Amino acid sequence: MSDTTPAGLATGPDALEPDLLRAVSFDAGWSLLERFSTLVRESGSEEEHVAAEYIAAELSRLGVPFEMHEPDLYLSLPRESSVEWRGGSIRAKPPSFAVPTADGGLEGELVYVPAAAATGQRDLFAKRLGDDLPDVAGKIVLSEGYAMPGMVSAFEAAGAAGQIFINPGRNIHWGICTSIWGTPTTRNLGTKPGTPAVAVNNPDGERLKEAVGETVRLEVRLEEGWYPCKLPVAHIAGASDEFMLVHGHYDSWDVGIGDNAVGDATLLELARIFHAEAGRLKRSLRIAWWPAHSTGRYGGSTWYADTHALELRQRCVGAINIDSPGCWHATEYDDVMWMAEAGPLCARAIADVTGKTARRLRPLRAGDYSFNQIGLTSFYMLLSNIPADERAALGFYPTGGCGGNIAWHTEDDHMGVAERANLERDLGVYVASIARVLNSRILPYDFRETVSELAGFVDEYVEAAGELLDLSAVRTELERLGAALEGMYSAVGAGEPNPAAVAAVNELFLDLSRILVPIGYAEGGAFDHDPALPRTPIPRLAGVTELSGLADANSEMLPFLLNELRREANHVANGFHEAARAVERVLAQLAASAPAS
Repeated sequence: MSDTTPAGLATGPDALEPDLLRAVSFDAGWSLLERFSTLVRESGSEEEHVAAEYIAAELSRLGVPFEMHEPDLYLSLPRESSVEWRGGSIRAKPPSFAVPTADGGLEGELVYVPAAAATGQRDLFAKRLGDDLPDVAGKIVLSEGYAMPGMVSAFEAAGAAGQIFINPGRNIHWGICTSIWGTPTTRNLGTKPGTPAVAVNNPDGERLKEAVGETVRLEVRLEEGWYPCKLPVAHIAGASDEFMLVHGHYDSWDVGIGDNAVGDATLLELARIFHAEAGRLKRSLRIAWWPAHSTGRYGGSTWYADTHALELRQRCVGAINIDSPGCWHATEYDDVMWMAEAGPLCARAIADVTGKTARRLRPLRAGDYSFNQIGLTSFYMLLSNIPADERAALGFYPTGGCGGNIAWHTEDDHMGVAERANLERDLGVYVASIARVLNSRILPYDFRETVSELAGFVDEYVEAAGELLDLSAVRTELERLGAALEGMYSAVGAGEPNPAAVAAVNELFLDLSRILVPIGYAEGGAFDHDPALPRTPIPRLAGVTELSGLADANSEMLPFLLNELRREANHVANGFHEAARAVERVLAQLAASAPAS
């Protein structure tokens, strides 16, 4: 990160923050956990609706204004399933959006395809298979890992009739296997998974390997369709109608305390704390609890992104996702997601509140990051983790939440997964981070960090392209943007900008987010949603890495890919150009408003 922070770009606390931090406690939040520990919050269910009404009642008790949206969302609800063979029958869990079997199940020859174990969050969602798959056409595949979209789609593409995934531990983890982000559209409905799939636990999976080459039968049951959901959103009005969005999901697998009742309780405490000081806030705050995260592939946050797209694009100054904070023994900040421009803010807030040094994980295409294409600077998702050496000593394997606890997405995710002291500490991190966005005179984002990160990716693409594709315009426009930003931050730090200049810089920062976040993280349009599949940085240029292989093979596809990539490079270069022009205009305004020496 940059070594210097301009005087006008504060990433530290203002006068309000100490008062907010003194209000940190977890009484209301702990009561929510106790209530949610009795509710299986499957989306669209009566118990999920009870949970939403509990949130609403608590907001009313605290005097916090809120809306209760009631969208119909498209869900896939797993039901009891099994695998049978001559050695017996074992329990299984289908991932949401797997295809249910017809009466009598699906029979087929079992073929085993080994998969590399996930080593952490970075590859949890990746396709961990070799390049050459055995013949799986018409067969039922047995492999290791979670039933994630990348793995499921790879086996479907190879012709598998069904799929069985051996989870790493004694419990079976629920999950979802569609890559469609949110409710499908007519354009992507055809990409829904097309085969039955289930997960089994590790001991049963090892037994099942003995049946390779034999006939097995899958019984896969799910319910799929439109379900009424409830989506509460608290509105805390500050002096400006610009707002920050803080959000997390409240639906769950089983009672889901670590994923994500702890996040829901944290959101409630944030509503309490910030509502009490609303009269001192410079910007507004929205706090949202999403349904349909687990069984609708982020259906609630996607619905909100779709139905509030214009105001989000025009007035939202940033977004924080809260998932699985404050879990048992979670005391380290070793895989914290943030976009580069929010790096100084996040690192300092964590250090100031906890005394810990955070390690960044570039945001994955996961969680409720449903606002990348709208262009919101976003940070956090998972926050604190059980220390890595402790996880190893406990025999834990990588998971997608609960602070690294293997209770994630299982029936074991109960009250014992939450730890009150850790919840209060993480609540303090969120309070500090939010306060520094809401009350900063100039938004505390450093887009020089973003340019530096993008420049590294561009350099890699230039090297991969070699003589096959000219990416000089991409690099030139990004360098121009970097130079303009250096000048702008220097001008901001040279003195105290007048109110008009401050407004211009803040508007510029929103414009930069709307341009640079999609370039860095998305491929589709501003109001679309890319699939829930791993994204390489600057996704529009991802195909550059295929060029040399096609050239070496003298492939007839090479000129077609080159044609496509020229267009994508134009899109990226033009984005950098427009961003540079916007910075240069504000830089000129700052120069014109500076007092004469």
